Amino acid sequence: MATLEANAQTLPPGSRLPSPVQTLLFLVARRQLHIHLRRRYGEVFSTRLAGRRNVVTLTRPEDIRTVFAGSPTVYHGGEGNALLRPVMGAHSVLVTDESEHQRARKLLMPAFNGAALRGYAELMASLAARDAESWPTGRPFAAHPRMNAVTLEIILRVVFGLGEGPRLTELRPRLRRVSDIGPLTVLGWTYPNLARYGPWRRNHENLAAVDRLLYAEIAERRGADDLADRGDVLSRLLTAGGGELTDAEVRDQMVTLLLAGHETTATALAWSFHELARHPEIQRRARRDADDGDGEYLQAVAKEAMRRRPVIQNVARRLTEPTEIAGYLLPAGTVVGPSISLVHRDPTLHEEPTDFRPERFIGKQPEAGTWIPFGGGVRRCLGAGFSLQEAAAVLREVLTRYELHPERARPEYPKPRNITLVPARGARIVATPRRR
Repeated sequence: MATLEANAQTLPPGSRLPSPVQTLLFLVARRQLHIHLRRRYGEVFSTRLAGRRNVVTLTRPEDIRTVFAGSPTVYHGGEGNALLRPVMGAHSVLVTDESEHQRARKLLMPAFNGAALRGYAELMASLAARDAESWPTGRPFAAHPRMNAVTLEIILRVVFGLGEGPRLTELRPRLRRVSDIGPLTVLGWTYPNLARYGPWRRNHENLAAVDRLLYAEIAERRGADDLADRGDVLSRLLTAGGGELTDAEVRDQMVTLLLAGHETTATALAWSFHELARHPEIQRRARRDADDGDGEYLQAVAKEAMRRRPVIQNVARRLTEPTEIAGYLLPAGTVVGPSISLVHRDPTLHEEPTDFRPERFIGKQPEAGTWIPFGGGVRRCLGAGFSLQEAAAVLREVLTRYELHPERARPEYPKPRNITLVPARGARIVATPRRR
């Protein structure tokens, strides 16, 4: 109690650099920054980011569990994700809180339950096979761009039921451009005035074009005679609650699923291939699983890739009232950030954490708060099951056709892209036809 009283209404220690400098460091070197701050200040530390945001980073599972189990009226995930609002939209399930968030989540949940996932399996496999058949052989190539393309195609076709045509042809590259931006371009999301200049203006114009295409698809779909019989997410949203959702609400959920629903899985798959190419024994076991059709080990490969190379640095919740966490009574307005990256590399939680070991996930569940690529609590990612099923489908189609080899022995390291961390060289590998 004495410790809490001493720390009342104060923040944990952290860097004293000016807020703009800390923001820049977070954008361009967030992984290294957090590793440095963890070493210097311990298991709980503070940073000050743009928009007068005090962020308290948490690395202990017990503190992370406190956040995930906390009341959604106190821990606002939507406010914690406020950076995404200009792209995802004001109604997105990622940036709303309390009753509005619960309503959006309730509308989307049926599209990701077990029955829905089973219904997606065949088309997932078909699209994954079509991509795998076109892989180059015998020469180096970057796996990450290919994974972005195939997971986007799965989202567009499986989740939204979009058919081939001029609209889909134009939408594909524009959606890739929305996410394929550097960390400095992300500043345009925080400072709208930048939209008048250079890359920020081009990014703004491209997003406007995406909106035009999506609103045209929404209008056309509303007039479909068989809307109630369709199983895709877009049709479900348009019929939900007797069709009460506005076009803007539908657009925001579509953009959220299109962007958040493909890039994270694509990056996890790219890292999976990067690691499989460097670990022949693990690759052989994964190929056996692909041949047998079981899928447990393939999903374990994807899970371990998410642990070893997290796509997102941290989760964010903004406190609506003074709250005790990690021995501090944090003021309202503080953003608490369970660190995915730091908890996944903690040797006290994961034995030899720098090793790639899918076996960690065979026949066991990680302790709560120690493996958190999908967040946790009432805001755990709706698409977690979809992502793992999709990853297993893509891995299966590739591994039944090819043997994978690294382009070079030295591994790649993560680099920032928008709010994610991706392979610095695109996860370059060499694929050769399997010897039967």
